[in-house]
Amino acid sequence: MSNFIGIQPDTIYSGLSVRYFYGLRRTDQGELFIGKVDQLSKTDSVNINKPGEESENFPGLEEGVDFYEGRDIFHNLIYDNLNYEQFRWDNRNIYYYINNEGELVLRINQGYTYDENSSSEGLE
Repeated sequence: MSNFIGIQPDTIYSGLSVRYFYGLRRTDQGELFIGKVDQLSKTDSVNINKPGEESENFPGLEEGVDFYEGRDIFHNLIYDNLNYEQFRWDNRNIYYYINNEGELVLRINQGYTYDENSSSEGLE
């Protein structure tokens, strides 16, 4: 017996080509930030573009299409309003973090508690 009225959860999930969005951005101070969105979460959200001139927005966000060209060969931003210089999509629940040795580490389907006091707010 089903406890759902309307669309079944497996129908929604099967309609997604990928479940998780991962975005990478760097501040002017060189700090790295990773944004993560679970498309099945009611509370997860991400802003792709910052407010500004429409001509400086990234126009091509598509579910499942990865993007790695947010900077040119001189390391300048291609789209001034784009929040994430690189992003990718994946069906795996990945936790990225920097360990004590300064290495970028990822855990797949294994949670990680981030230290909230280890960086700035990352707004600049």
